[in-house]
Amino acid sequence: MSVTVESAAPDFLENISAGRHAFQADEPVSAGGQDTAPTPYDLLLASLGACKAITLRIYAQRKRWPLEAVRLSLSHARVHAEDCANCTSGASQIERIEVEIRLLGALSDEQRRTLLAVAEKCPVQRTLTSGVQIRTRVAGV
Repeated sequence: MSVTVESAAPDFLENISAGRHAFQADEPVSAGGQDTAPTPYDLLLASLGACKAITLRIYAQRKRWPLEAVRLSLSHARVHAEDCANCTSGASQIERIEVEIRLLGALSDEQRRTLLAVAEKCPVQRTLTSGVQIRTRVAGV
């Protein structure tokens, strides 16, 4: 799996290639961009939301549950650690992603509870909460 990001313009519009797919990222005008594409945080939230939705749909299909559709709303914010009841970080501010899931279909309460637990185990969420190490280096000329 490989993703390439190229900056060609003097502003913050980035060209992204992921396999045979091409898309862009940008910053809002208030941050010096042109707001012509999603921000990097928009893409991060989209990745998490897509992973949760796909995970839920696969699980429901395997169980033959009547899940008709999944709708997720996600947001990201930095909050003060003292405002967070479940925070373990000693930092004064922490990153928080809020996710609201709407499960459409004639599901029982037990099925909905199970699907909520399954959504918490999607691979992208596990990656984000695992303490990922990122190694960055400058490539040779």
